[in-house]
Amino acid sequence: MRVGFIGLGSQGGPMARRIVEEGFETTLWARRPASLEPYADTAAKSAATPAELAAASDLVCLCVVGDDDVRQVLEGEQGVLAGLQPGGIVAIHSTVHPDTCRELAEKAAAQGVSLIDAPVSGGGMAAQARRLLVMVGGDDDAVERARPVLASYADPIVHLGGVGSGQTTKLLNNLLFTANLATAKSALDLGNELGVDAARLGEVITHGTANSFALGRITGGGTLEVLAAHAATLLRKDVGLIAGLASDADIEPGIVLTAADATLAMMQHPR
Repeated sequence: MRVGFIGLGSQGGPMARRIVEEGFETTLWARRPASLEPYADTAAKSAATPAELAAASDLVCLCVVGDDDVRQVLEGEQGVLAGLQPGGIVAIHSTVHPDTCRELAEKAAAQGVSLIDAPVSGGGMAAQARRLLVMVGGDDDAVERARPVLASYADPIVHLGGVGSGQTTKLLNNLLFTANLATAKSALDLGNELGVDAARLGEVITHGTANSFALGRITGGGTLEVLAAHAATLLRKDVGLIAGLASDADIEPGIVLTAADATLAMMQHPR
């Protein structure tokens, strides 16, 4: 399978490199030429436009930031859908609104192209180690055809249902992570007020039944303020998206949203 990859940032870059290293014929495109320089020592080719990349690919993977970026790269005059041939597949690794994926899947289907949503979790190091978590939504056949490429950087690859289900799952994951930050921070603060050193308390809990990934991000030298500097904007976006989904469906999100909002307030990035 020929693969095109767009979005060579801290997450997408290691994913693209793993695809190349696995031996797939790979074409890259980036808005900034400098983003392509780290791949000069690989077998990857580069394209002048997303459409040119798509014309040389059977599967195009997108790992850009948000909904607008995904739409621009896919739907523009020189976008992916202008070049991808019938039978091709688009995999959206970005974390975006499920409806964005569904709308784009309908447009893609009109020209014989399949679209799957495949948001990821784990970071660049997990991709390098082939341990990235991929949450996939889409047609069974398209998912299975894309699976060998996804397996170059991911394990597990979980197929959750139709298009959009991967995004909903990723948003729920990020909602709970955000909520857990507030509960972890408040527990450490309470312990400190009760005379238990926060660092020692964190050391104990990370070996106990109350351990969480979120706790690990704010112990061992980390702080909520440090995390907020590079993650608060994205967490606010994702919490807002899942809150909107619940509201549109007339569903009460419950305490998890209350706790997530508390975290965003602590980060001074209220929803």
